[in-house]
Amino acid sequence: MAFDDCFSLTCPGNPHPGDLIEVLRPGYQHWALYLGDGYVVNIAPTDGIPSTLTSAKSVFSTKALVKMQLLKDVVGNDTYRINNKYDNMHPPLPVEEVIQRSEFIIGEEVAYDVLDNNCEHFVTLLRYGEGVSEQANRVVSTIGLVTAVVSAFSFLGLFPKRQRTNYC
Repeated sequence: MAFDDCFSLTCPGNPHPGDLIEVLRPGYQHWALYLGDGYVVNIAPTDGIPSTLTSAKSVFSTKALVKMQLLKDVVGNDTYRINNKYDNMHPPLPVEEVIQRSEFIIGEEVAYDVLDNNCEHFVTLLRYGEGVSEQANRVVSTIGLVTAVVSAFSFLGLFPKRQRTNYC
């Protein structure tokens, strides 16, 4: 089997301790770090929002709990892949250090922000010593682009003006 085949979603491969696991959920990706023996470390929002609203929960949360869970429980019915996509830009820390850092923080409550401190930031901080999130960067870029377009339309007068009624 070719290497590319093992990177596909149908064959997620055999993760090794320290690997980043990308769980593909509708509309976003959840990230975890593989510890070994089928377990991952990841964060889950804790702000008391009902668990039936899991994806919406992360948008409004400001705190998260660091959890050690079975990979199969984190993935559920979704698909996943091993995705150490930042290895070319950021050298990974030694695996022993990554695992030690991960185990030290399990059970702790951490600050959470969907744009500045999300699950991808969390696992990349463990693996590389630096929190990185391409997913968050895309959202921030999109917000900036929409704001620029709305501003340009407004400046150019392309939005229809409301009719004012004079009651005098």
